[in-house]
Amino acid sequence: MKKNRIISYISIIGLAALILMLNLTSPTEIGPFGVLLFFTTLYISIFGIISAIMQAYYKVALKRTTFRNKDYLYAAVMSFGPIMLLMARSFGVVNIWTIGLIASFLFLAEFLVAKRI
Repeated sequence: MKKNRIISYISIIGLAALILMLNLTSPTEIGPFGVLLFFTTLYISIFGIISAIMQAYYKVALKRTTFRNKDYLYAAVMSFGPIMLLMARSFGVVNIWTIGLIASFLFLAEFLVAKRI
């Protein structure tokens, strides 16, 4: 339970920093460190949202109240999907092939987590 609270608090702080960053700066004045900070806070926020969704799913569908360490790894891998999609969008190459490659990368990463740990 303690990990859940820590992830929730960090996710809320990351979301607040992300909202402040989007409202107070522009992409031209933020610089490379700001872009790194943007993607990091976005990843932290998405990780919190996905882990909360997975916990709710496990409670309702699987009747399991504990969230194992492996489940956090699954959430961490899934959280990288929207980041990759946003990066592809910034390059202007979002099509069916790009989405398929991102989905196959996520599938392979989830498979690696399932087999290794």
